[in-house]
Amino acid sequence: MVQQIDQLKLRLQSSIAKWKRRAKELKIQLYALYLAYKDPRVPLFPRIFVAVVVGYAFSPIDLIPDFIPVLGYLDDLVIVPVGIAIALKLIPADVMTECREKSRLGFEQGKPVNKTAAIIIVGIWLIIAIGFIKFITGLAD
Repeated sequence: MVQQIDQLKLRLQSSIAKWKRRAKELKIQLYALYLAYKDPRVPLFPRIFVAVVVGYAFSPIDLIPDFIPVLGYLDDLVIVPVGIAIALKLIPADVMTECREKSRLGFEQGKPVNKTAAIIIVGIWLIIAIGFIKFITGLAD
């Protein structure tokens, strides 16, 4: 019985370590996309798409709120990775390779922080929320 519990602990620790690696890789990819967004070699449409994907991924507000069982985490598990995959296909390979290297270096030196981007994202969500509230209250009148 003790041996089975130890095996279960090892499998659980292994699974947790694997998910941590995947989460770290996702953060590196997102930051690389952000760097690619700023690169002048990337065409306009991919830039706009990347801005939406990165903004959504870093946004504290989700399309489907997390408190809704199962569906709440569906957007984090499906929408963000699919958006990243599409964005990676839209960006030139040489630019993405360079941005991935910069991203990995940035994470090795410490987590990169961009307060301006955070303020812009929160501002956009506030504008959307205010517009939605005005729309709803306008319907009630």
